Amino acid sequence: MPFHSTTRSMLKSKQLLKQCVKECSSFSPANFKLKRALIVTKLSRYEIEQLRHPELTREQLEQKLRDRGTDVENVLYLHNLHKDFERRIVRSFRNVGCEVKMSSSRLEFRSSLSKDVMSWADVIVPVGGDGTFLLSANRASPLFALSQQKTPIVGFNSDPQHSEGRLLLPKYYSENPEEAVNRIKSGDFKWVHRSRIRTTMLGNNGTIPESTDLFRHTAVKMEQVDTSPELLDKHMGHKYNAKMKRILPYLALNEVFIGEQLSARVSHLQLVLNHQDVVNKTKCSGLCVSTGTGSTSWHTSINRITSSDVDDLLQSLPDSCAPHVLKLRANVEEIAQRYNQGLLFPADDPRLCYSIREQICVGVWPSPKTFKARDFVQTVFIKSHCIDANLVIDGSISYPFNDGAKVLLEIYPEDALLTIALD
Repeated sequence: MPFHSTTRSMLKSKQLLKQCVKECSSFSPANFKLKRALIVTKLSRYEIEQLRHPELTREQLEQKLRDRGTDVENVLYLHNLHKDFERRIVRSFRNVGCEVKMSSSRLEFRSSLSKDVMSWADVIVPVGGDGTFLLSANRASPLFALSQQKTPIVGFNSDPQHSEGRLLLPKYYSENPEEAVNRIKSGDFKWVHRSRIRTTMLGNNGTIPESTDLFRHTAVKMEQVDTSPELLDKHMGHKYNAKMKRILPYLALNEVFIGEQLSARVSHLQLVLNHQDVVNKTKCSGLCVSTGTGSTSWHTSINRITSSDVDDLLQSLPDSCAPHVLKLRANVEEIAQRYNQGLLFPADDPRLCYSIREQICVGVWPSPKTFKARDFVQTVFIKSHCIDANLVIDGSISYPFNDGAKVLLEIYPEDALLTIALD
């Protein structure tokens, strides 16, 4: 795609996003009616162990954990801490006259959060950490619900001492959840629209592989939501050698990751950026395609530099002992911090940012040599030449993605997640 076409595409995306935000602005906080809340709570470590050993009594389970060296008292303390906070959240919503439905674990949430429940709830309330928020966001999807209804999300951090909770309300509200609920009830909040990635499988028959729930800690297949296969238009079909497309029902709020299951194995991928006529070939440790929301997470972890990295670079300069270089070396922490801060981009940004993990840069790889290991794009087409790979949405939903599999990643303004924010 020529530069001017890419620019037009970016402008069009921004205009669509502004239009979407404008349409939602009529749904102002003051007009929001809070009557029904669906509370989604995380599984504590203790509950996970119970799921792994359902045949054991409580006493037997605790003894088993002690025998392997687990600090059972701490596990139980954190479990009870979370459960106490969970009950406080439920009470806070009921105290403002709100009807509450409770999803008491991730396991129940997977099986019970139907389209009917999505339609019932005025707000979805994840209680836990960022993982629970992402789990909830997967279901607050117009593609999953087969509806254009936007159910907003507001999350509470149940353990701010051990969890950063970037997607959740500020830690102040973990101590004062009643204040947060009262503000939401009175409309004293603001909306945040977070872009999400739409994942479209391309092929010749419109079928998609079964997805696996990574949050259940076992290889349990997820319930399948029917999305109809569609014919590709002639140009796209010819360009990507496919006849059909099928949109996956789950939208990625943070990122889509593609790579071999065995971390020691090289991932062999082909990428086409912005529908250009260049096929970029890479061997690497996997591909991470991030949103602005996800830029604070894995995206930053992959691309960040340390103060030691900065110092090593400065020491490699021919004039590393010159006064101006020594001055820079005295500020390596600030330089690294400013660089890492520059990796972040807004949650409502209509662009994707792809990152190649540990790209092989010797011999013929990458091809062409000008292929960047990280860049902003509007669309990414990926073809797999992997042996045992997966496409993973937000670290929780996995699809097989082996040799010959093809996918197109894009952002659509209408897919944005509506979240509640408090200062």
